[in-house]
Amino acid sequence: LNERSEWEKADPKIMETYVRAAESELNYDWPTIPATLSLLYVRSGNRSQYEAVSFKKRRVLGTMILAEIAENKGRFIDPIINGIWSICEESWWGVPAHLPTGKDYSGLMDVTEPFVDLFAAETGTFLAWADYFLGDKFDAVSPQIRKRIYNEVNNRLMQPLMNKYHGWMGKTAAGRAPNNWNPWICSNWLNFMLLLERDDAKRAEMTAKVLKVLDEFLNPYPQDGGCDEGPGYWGAAGASLYDNIAFLNLASKGAFQYVYNDERFKNMGRYIYRAQISETYFLNFADAAPRPGMDGEMIYRYGKDIRDQDMMNFGASYRRPASGSVGFQYFRKLFSLFIQDEYQKTLQKFPLPKDVWLPDLQVICARDKQGETAGFYLAAKGGNNDESHNHNDIGNFVVFYDGQPLLIDVGSGKYTARTFSPKRYEIWFNCSDYHNLPTVNGETQKPGVSFKATNVTYHPGKSPSFSLDIAKAYPPEAAINSWKRTVTLNRDKNVTLKDVADLQTANSVTQHFMTCYPAEILKPGELTIHYETKEGNAMDFIITYNPKQMEAEVEKIKLETEEDQGVLGNWGDRIHRVNFKVITPKKKDNYTFVIRKK
Repeated sequence: LNERSEWEKADPKIMETYVRAAESELNYDWPTIPATLSLLYVRSGNRSQYEAVSFKKRRVLGTMILAEIAENKGRFIDPIINGIWSICEESWWGVPAHLPTGKDYSGLMDVTEPFVDLFAAETGTFLAWADYFLGDKFDAVSPQIRKRIYNEVNNRLMQPLMNKYHGWMGKTAAGRAPNNWNPWICSNWLNFMLLLERDDAKRAEMTAKVLKVLDEFLNPYPQDGGCDEGPGYWGAAGASLYDNIAFLNLASKGAFQYVYNDERFKNMGRYIYRAQISETYFLNFADAAPRPGMDGEMIYRYGKDIRDQDMMNFGASYRRPASGSVGFQYFRKLFSLFIQDEYQKTLQKFPLPKDVWLPDLQVICARDKQGETAGFYLAAKGGNNDESHNHNDIGNFVVFYDGQPLLIDVGSGKYTARTFSPKRYEIWFNCSDYHNLPTVNGETQKPGVSFKATNVTYHPGKSPSFSLDIAKAYPPEAAINSWKRTVTLNRDKNVTLKDVADLQTANSVTQHFMTCYPAEILKPGELTIHYETKEGNAMDFIITYNPKQMEAEVEKIKLETEEDQGVLGNWGDRIHRVNFKVITPKKKDNYTFVIRKK
């Protein structure tokens, strides 16, 4: 903090926004978190009320740290000390949703057995940067402040991380590779460990373990860089791996620069613009959000380090006025303070690739025109039903037009106790019959790594197509020998879906389509979807089908539960499911649909 000549290089406008934001919280009454707020999770399934209180405390602390750095007058020191003390007196730095289930916990933390979740790790980072930047000012008040920061972080985080295996550190019992928890927690681990631990031997030992844990995330990662958690989680997955490398380079004077030359690491970065549909919408298979926020500055830095101009331009396209707000991955704010001159001058341009094929992830994306959102956009997926944040969605596809949704993946809703529990597939939007998929002989797809796509092929060209057999995504009771699905983008014309079914028995077949617009059958063989342009203008699309083979019905999905509130936030109260019921099912049959503008 005393190196003011260096801080003068920080963007003054952004620093001023932190001062103004911190001023508005000068009288913030740092709340305690009662046990009953934690118990809400097991009593009602609600996780958001606890998180709202906990997360705000950290946001306010982070903002005040930056405000004090900017001003350097001591005005925010007492509120910061109050915040540190309040957080250190919490029984649990994580959130109730991440506590182990069962009677041993029942919604409350066992303070004698600390372990590290995402938000406990994030808390350590806030405290570590407070100590690093403001330690001398704390000592002028009392030596107990920094002593407590170290003791709490050491006891709650560093010791458990070194002495206890955490499930996010490696593969699951089923063999699934670690998800975003691994690099996200490691990025915080590096921060608080390197900033707070004074013993060089311990620092070296912890750094070595961080690298070993990160290898568990990176080694099984696909060469194509595809994130099975989707763009909404990429910011905590591939991007968090980048955070680790960036911080390691900062701490080691560039000893990890070689990572930036690795093609897989480059592809992990490029994934974020390869999965872009339009400025607002991104591919949202599984739990990913359809309209995720983009950290443009972090994306720009990643692109610069891997020397990818498209990624730099993409990141610059999400430039926004400084808000003065901070959140998790706090250290990204520190990096961004010193890149504004170049970042603000970088060309804003979306790459919007015409064709994307991720063979390891088994995802195709194609649009009518390179570099434009105009016209049709098609994406489809294979994979298996044990992917991270999995939905039972093998063979699902989405269609957009002019960057706006037409046929959608509903995605996830608001997280509750059921979301990551054995009851996950009791939630409708996680199930295949609420995706653009068939129900066969009354059976839907099942979860598990053995429920997967086979014979996956991609055919590029003027009319790119994607084919796969989805039979193994269904249980034996579905009696499917094979179900070859092919989706094709006929550029500047339409999207076609053709299913070729071979069944052992044919009792019932229903094809489902999900849309966020009203739909109706105005004439046999044509389903009309009342699409809306970005400007709010009406435009109709037609799905043609064989009316002698199938009869269609449209149902509006009622959004009533707490989980449904997330769907409302993403799409509004306008989710419709179209069901094409086969009139006389046959053991061998073809089903063809054409999606076109009216």
